[in-house]
Amino acid sequence: MEIRPFEGFAGDPAISESRGNPGSLRQDRNGLYDEPTPETLPPVGIDLFDAERLHLVEAEAPALSPGNESARDRVWDRAIQANPKLFDGPVVACAGLGWAGPRTLILSWVRVTYRHYALRHVPGATALPALFVNVVQPTHDGRVLAARMSQTTVSPGRWQLPGGCVEPPHDGEDLDEAALGGQAARELVEEMGIATDPEALRLWVVTRGEYSSVGLTYLAPPLPESALRKGFAAAANVERAQGREPELDAIALVRSADELACLVGPHADYLEPIVRRYTRAPLPGDA
Repeated sequence: MEIRPFEGFAGDPAISESRGNPGSLRQDRNGLYDEPTPETLPPVGIDLFDAERLHLVEAEAPALSPGNESARDRVWDRAIQANPKLFDGPVVACAGLGWAGPRTLILSWVRVTYRHYALRHVPGATALPALFVNVVQPTHDGRVLAARMSQTTVSPGRWQLPGGCVEPPHDGEDLDEAALGGQAARELVEEMGIATDPEALRLWVVTRGEYSSVGLTYLAPPLPESALRKGFAAAANVERAQGREPELDAIALVRSADELACLVGPHADYLEPIVRRYTRAPLPGDA
């Protein structure tokens, strides 16, 4: 099936935060749907799309010219010199995104390594959007967990949701909805010490932000604050016992975008829209 990107997929700076309205979808002759009419909310810069199902299709990575490949490697080498902890491991990039039907996205993906994203800093080159999973972890009283990246990471001091880049499947395995839910659950365990059954996580919203990076945001069952803090401390102790600095160095529980704004330091671009969406009046299907 043909994969048709959303308008603005390649990094249109005019993209605004929006919540897709599946009722406005129009089907074309290929069986795909136009991008839904957005509900525009401040701040600008982030798209939020209502999606409950994903159909994943593997594609081939686009070929690079020798010049762009050399330039990419030079950028990556300079980044390694500045931060030797960078790791050129395998990840998944998003090659296309389109609607297959109401609340169902077709996501075309390719295998790359972290080095690929050095193309963002090569004039005239195009890097594919990153693909990541993250988790909204609420408390019983309606607050949302935000976590701060430690000073040893590539985004020191940044507040975000627990999560990480999507990794490609091993030989003989598939990258499907179950695998993505499993990766989101694994991030909760590794970063927050919270063991959640992947089947208890549900795809809640899809975001598109800086560099057109695509985030698959899952909603976890609510937990007591004490369980979250205990799990976070345990996960940090495990990392230190193995001679590593924890990826996260602080957590906060916020009940509104105003409380989130009080957290000192940079914020992931999707964080405020996600917090606002969760903490405002419940929407259909958000219960």
